[in-house]
Amino acid sequence: MFAKASLAYEAIPLPHRATLGDTESLAEAEAFCDRMRRRHTVRDFSDRPVDRAVIEATVRTAGSAPSGANHQPWHFVAVSDPATKQAIRTAAEDEERHFYGGGAGDEWLKALEPMGTGAAKPHLEIAPWLIVVFAQRWGEFDDGTRYKNYYVPESVGIATGFLIAALHHAGLVTLTHTPNPMRFLNGLLGRPASEKPLMILAAGHPADGATVPRAAKIKKPLDAILTVRDS
Repeated sequence: MFAKASLAYEAIPLPHRATLGDTESLAEAEAFCDRMRRRHTVRDFSDRPVDRAVIEATVRTAGSAPSGANHQPWHFVAVSDPATKQAIRTAAEDEERHFYGGGAGDEWLKALEPMGTGAAKPHLEIAPWLIVVFAQRWGEFDDGTRYKNYYVPESVGIATGFLIAALHHAGLVTLTHTPNPMRFLNGLLGRPASEKPLMILAAGHPADGATVPRAAKIKKPLDAILTVRDS
């Protein structure tokens, strides 16, 4: 992606500039907040297809996220192939049986009880798309030599947040899944050793009769998550 010969600073005019007043800014912020508060983590998926172009558009949004030194240390693998989804489910459930069989520890398992989760992950086959998020620990110049990536977890986390928001904006629901360990995903998806799988994001439409845990609707109030120090 990067050529050593072109690593130089060049300033260009700001391409896009918002010119909203305070009232308009507040209205936009509140409208976006309202839309995102209607986002739900769903485990009950429909097998209704989702066009590949929709997934590509949402990943393009994720790719616009800020990153350390603009190295964009992420790669997304979108999977709709049934056989690959089945293989991912089989490998993920192997890890989950160990997790729920005691590997997680009593405290963690107790914390998960209100979420109603378990070792079975049928959504990994039912959801029309699985988007596997990889973090690139290093990259390569055009001549094949390595360069270090910076703030990789932070950068990939921001990009994944963009992706989830874009999928919700497109009318889809999602479920983040993080089997541990996840190295099996490199082999199944042909990704290099420089990449670390961070999560599987199931995406699609909710099934008829889909439910969410009541506990998941309990969010901390603003004064519990925000401290303001102004003049």
